[in-house]
Amino acid sequence: MNDTEIRAKAKKWLSPEFNPEIQEHVRKMLDSDPVALTDAFYKSLEFGTGGLRGIMGAGTNRINSYTIAMATQGLCNYLLKTFPNEQVKIAVAHDPRNNSSRYARKVAEVCSANGIEVYIFKELRPTPELSFTIRHLKCHSGVVITASHNPKEYNGYKAYWNDGGQLIPPHDKNVIKEVEAIEGLEAVKSEMDSRKIHWIGEELDNAYLSALKQLSMSPEAIRRQNGLRIVYTALHGTGGVLVPKALEKFGFTNVLTVDEQDVYDGNFPTVHSPNPEEPAALAMALQLANESDAELVMGTDPDADRVGIAVRDLRNKMVLLNGNQTGALLVYYLLKRWQEKNMLDGKQFVAKTIVTTALIDTMAEKFNVDCYNVLTGFKYIAELIRSLEGKKKFIGGGEESFGYLAGDFVRDKDAVLSCALIAEMVAWAKDNGKTLYELLIDIYLEYGFYKESLVSITRKGKQGAEEIAAMMDKFRNKPLKEIDGSPVVWLKDYKSGVARNLKENREEETGLPSSNVLKYIAENGTQVTVRPSGTEPKIKFYFSVNAKLNSKEEFEKVNAGLDARLKALQAQMGN
Repeated sequence: MNDTEIRAKAKKWLSPEFNPEIQEHVRKMLDSDPVALTDAFYKSLEFGTGGLRGIMGAGTNRINSYTIAMATQGLCNYLLKTFPNEQVKIAVAHDPRNNSSRYARKVAEVCSANGIEVYIFKELRPTPELSFTIRHLKCHSGVVITASHNPKEYNGYKAYWNDGGQLIPPHDKNVIKEVEAIEGLEAVKSEMDSRKIHWIGEELDNAYLSALKQLSMSPEAIRRQNGLRIVYTALHGTGGVLVPKALEKFGFTNVLTVDEQDVYDGNFPTVHSPNPEEPAALAMALQLANESDAELVMGTDPDADRVGIAVRDLRNKMVLLNGNQTGALLVYYLLKRWQEKNMLDGKQFVAKTIVTTALIDTMAEKFNVDCYNVLTGFKYIAELIRSLEGKKKFIGGGEESFGYLAGDFVRDKDAVLSCALIAEMVAWAKDNGKTLYELLIDIYLEYGFYKESLVSITRKGKQGAEEIAAMMDKFRNKPLKEIDGSPVVWLKDYKSGVARNLKENREEETGLPSSNVLKYIAENGTQVTVRPSGTEPKIKFYFSVNAKLNSKEEFEKVNAGLDARLKALQAQMGN
């Protein structure tokens, strides 16, 4: 889109359909800020791996009441076409972000104007509870207003299907087509029908928490270790509503919270970014843990679908675990307990994304349990669970970006459940005379020492998008011949769907939907994966190395060696 087209598109936002504040913002960009104008209008927001997400403000490439309304109308149109002879129902929730409650009410208004029954939470609630509610109330769809772990200027719109999972092809593309067919706000139905709007709250909380409790694998260990000292922080988000209640329901009696971060606030005043993947976000929780001699720290993001944790290392120092380590521990714990309870009969599976540690594949193979790898985005795990219903039972799994799930009554990553199971896992390890850190080392001893790192490079705006595309083109069209000092054996291009074995000079299909992702696999097992983010202006590099760990005493030495290899890999990729 050229500058003339962008300006013409922006001028439409000066009409009386838009409120005076929006008009004034657009007028200022037209008069004096062409760069901001271009970024705000050069495209319309699209559904990525996390739905609709962007910076709040005026413009088609921004989150505001108008883009929310138009997206909702598109969703309504698709739902009414897909279920023509049914009373369509939708569930709606929101996080603590600025404008989130207003946007959620806008969704409810538009849906009700289209004759759709709306079940909307009175107050903020975690995203996984929204997923649960869709199936519990037999809704056809759901929407949660959230930008997950993004900075405070962001907000977003996650749309869900009737299985409780986020929209996947063809539904996501079809909804976008419906949205693109709406040429202006006049196409959005705006006469709210209050009779169609039903407010929900504690009754769903109770049903959700009861379902969570059914997934407890070691209630006896919790009874013996119920005084386990835990520090939890909600980072000003929805986790504060239910995580402490979930821990209490599981049987934990000694949970401390960070008072300053218990406050629901879309400005996230105590952190630079409310992202538990970032060590700084858990600084206050770690301080409280050291003051109280706690054994476990957990922190969730604003919509409570991701959790970061810290445990005490071999020197009794609190250390943060990365998403791959926590995910591997959880999968191991679930597999081990299923095995100990004689529940494994060949009809179970675990799942993870293609950028998540291969340690999970190795463990699953040793337990004789299938491990499926899917594209990045938890919606693909949800799709897998749905496709295998009645054939295989989902034990658990997750993704390296701190999102995990067990059981199948929720169809998205669930930090409320994860916090309860992580605490249970720590209690179980303690009941067996080990810390969680020692359990992790035991896993490395048995299955191999895998270590991963992630580098994200941010490139904002239209120019940034072009730079990211150029980087992907370089790695795709001029592939590396070796990584980590080892020849590349596999180059998997998930965009074309072709996996090339360079050693044997043959090709096979990746078996996954098309996605702009490249994966290099070396002869020594080292992996490098490159992909643009679906929700942020970033390109991400995922690195994975591994080595044999022969004894607990060698842990520090082997760990340092893996760190050195990861650092060299990053330099090789230009990071």
